[in-house]
Amino acid sequence: MIMAVPMKLVSLCSLLLLLLVVVGVMAWTRPNDVAEQRTVEKVQLQSSNNSVMSARLEEVETALNEHAVDDPEEVASMVEMSIQNSTERRKLGFFSCGTGNPIDDCWRCDPNWHKNRKRLADCGIGFGRNAIGGRDGRFYVVTDPSDHDPVNPRPGTLRHAVIQDRPLWIVFKRDMVIQLKQELIMNSFKTIDGRGANVHIANGACITIQFVTNIIIHGLHIHDCKPTGNAMVRSSPTHFGWRTMADGDGVSIFGSSHIWVDHNSLSNCADGLVDAVMGSTSITISNNYFTHHNEVMLLGHSDSYVRDKQMQVTIAYNHFGEGLIQRMPRCRHGYFHVVNNDYTHWEMYAIGGSAEPTINSQGNRYLAPSNRFAKEVTKRVDTAEGQWKGWNWRSEGDLMLNGAYFTPSGAGASGSYARASSLGAKSASMIGSITSGAGVLGCRRGHQC
Repeated sequence: MIMAVPMKLVSLCSLLLLLLVVVGVMAWTRPNDVAEQRTVEKVQLQSSNNSVMSARLEEVETALNEHAVDDPEEVASMVEMSIQNSTERRKLGFFSCGTGNPIDDCWRCDPNWHKNRKRLADCGIGFGRNAIGGRDGRFYVVTDPSDHDPVNPRPGTLRHAVIQDRPLWIVFKRDMVIQLKQELIMNSFKTIDGRGANVHIANGACITIQFVTNIIIHGLHIHDCKPTGNAMVRSSPTHFGWRTMADGDGVSIFGSSHIWVDHNSLSNCADGLVDAVMGSTSITISNNYFTHHNEVMLLGHSDSYVRDKQMQVTIAYNHFGEGLIQRMPRCRHGYFHVVNNDYTHWEMYAIGGSAEPTINSQGNRYLAPSNRFAKEVTKRVDTAEGQWKGWNWRSEGDLMLNGAYFTPSGAGASGSYARASSLGAKSASMIGSITSGAGVLGCRRGHQC
């Protein structure tokens, strides 16, 4: 049966379509850069708040809301069609792979991604979404995998690139294995972009992000990291100093902010795969593939270090795979959004904590091990139930498989969970698609990743 649509409603929807098309055409007149288009659109819309167009849009939206009761499905369908038509005219769907992963759908399907590398900096999500890395600087091409002298690094090496005191987007000329003699101490506003090459940081020291800001680590194999130290290491063009022994983390984040660790494959390090401590915050750990490790991720220095109460970390779209034991993550103070990850292996537990962290688990897939004593996703570390029963830990929309269960706690204070929410969760039924590309991608020039 075809329902009659009021003529007034049709005319209002037609007006909405016309206005959306006008906005689309205005945006399309500046096709040079997608990020620039977004900025132009935003400025245009903001500047038109008091304009006739803005008033008419508001009038149309109000009228549509009023008449939605006449035939809400028809109204929704017509509005969706209008938006779709406008979007197609502005080519906003060009880069979408349709995976449901907003980071990947932002850039991966462009066969010319290698000509638009810095677009990645506009694709961040979560608490670390404002990390721009070296977006505003020049490209630096690593041509030499050696690390002979950590105090006087050779130009063309990764160490020479990361210590510079200006923004840099660091790429690699070819496949390489980099065995670092000492910690790779990064300076602010750097992106390490491994796309287009097979780059391993392995069998030596690994990455230290200490007292800096705006770092993006993307597309690296990081594994078999060793404790190093008791040596002189350069941290900038004008400074080097004595480093005590490092633990052997894959990525160590220390007193830093606006950090994004994305699409790396990490395994088998001496300490943690990714650790964030000493007041670090505004961090996103996304699209990584973690395997073969005991204590995967530590977030928080100690139970007594209260500066970590400012910590906010998003853990999204990662695959926690084979050979993992515990700490995915292990949290102390702060706010942690664990969203749309695929947990296929753990031996002890997946998510642990102490010192009253707020943990917001949404839309994850938890597959418990066969061991009937390790079915619980959660673990309160060295804390009596009388203490942790007030901690705000919740599971919302998670998929529990093979007997997995999450032990919630707390009164569900909305303010606490608001501080531990960083993006909208997708349905757990989409996890297979969302995390299918976790880890290092096989990107080659002139091809979709």
